[in-house]
Order: sequence, then C-alpha cells, then structure tokens
Amino acid sequence: MKIYTELDTLIKKYQPEVMGVEKLFFNRNVTTAIPVGQARGVVLLTAAINHLQVVERTPMQIKEDVTGYGKATKDQVIYMVTKLLHLPAPPKPDDTADALAAAICTTHCVSSIAWRNIL
Repeated sequence: MKIYTELDTLIKKYQPEVMGVEKLFFNRNVTTAIPVGQARGVVLLTAAINHLQVVERTPMQIKEDVTGYGKATKDQVIYMVTKLLHLPAPPKPDDTADALAAAICTTHCVSSIAWRNIL
C-alpha cells in the first residue's frame, strides 16, 4: 500500500504523461523475484489508474541508452547519470542511479517517438 500511496502522490503532484519501468530480469538472485514482481505490479497499476503511458526497457537497453554500452558496469551508469543530470555528487543509494537511468532512457525513447510522429 505504501508504494501505491507514495507513487500516486508523486504522480498527482508532478503530473507526468509517461512512466519508465525497467523490465524484470533475474539472473542470480531469483529469491527477490516475487517481491520485486509484486512491487512492479503495484507500479504498473498506479500508472494505469493515472492514465500514464508506460515505457518498458530492459536493463541492457537502459545501459545502452545512458552509457552507449549495453553491458556497462554499475559504476559507469552512476558516472553517466551524474554527468548527464549535472548532479553535484553521485546519487545514493546505487539503485537511485538505476531509476534515474531508466528515466533518462524513457525521456530519450519518448522524444524519439514524438519526432518520428512529427516527421
């Protein structure tokens, strides 16, 4: 309930039109699959309730978009997010950089789609 309430509050405050969501990928730690899947379901439901377009990208697509290399390391993603957003310091915790990278990727994807529709 907390994820829904806080996300819904942010959506209502900032009124975005699009939400970027990372596609699930479990390679090593499969034990986190169920709780992460449940949280992701709440996020997608919140987006639907608020009539947001959802852009889903794999971790590799996000890394490719932000760093230019789909197999970039966590440190490379953090570095590029910090530079692209002109942050005074790297975001903490590391998962914050992943969320910001997904947002950057979503912005690029939506911009590309908009330009294709214009041309």
